[in-house]
Amino acid sequence: MTRFFKDSLIVSPQIIQKKATGLVIFKFTADVKGGISKIIIYYADDAVLVPPLIEALKKSNHKWIIPDKEKFNDFILPFSYSFNPPPPGVKGVQKAVYDFNQAKKPIFSTDQVPLDLATLLPAIMVTYDIPQ
Repeated sequence: MTRFFKDSLIVSPQIIQKKATGLVIFKFTADVKGGISKIIIYYADDAVLVPPLIEALKKSNHKWIIPDKEKFNDFILPFSYSFNPPPPGVKGVQKAVYDFNQAKKPIFSTDQVPLDLATLLPAIMVTYDIPQ
């Protein structure tokens, strides 16, 4: 599924414009047929990072394989955004990163979150290029 997300995830123009970086952690449920439901955001460094991930997750519907003899399985899936460093001398990148970090509004739980029996999947590393 790592390859699927790397191929299917489209970084939004808003993320690129803001030079946004950060972490998003989802929990979702897959049924016997691999269909996904109950998408929950456990944590996100900023809301701008979330929409492309939800779209990619929707594209993965009916592609999940769950352990035998279970009717459904919960998965925890972390995503980490970063951008490829531009060549030296590109102006404005440091300021844009600083501005994003100053203005970001994290999404997080303020209470305990029951995990039930969940499978933690490897983090998906999302990198993008900054236009010159």
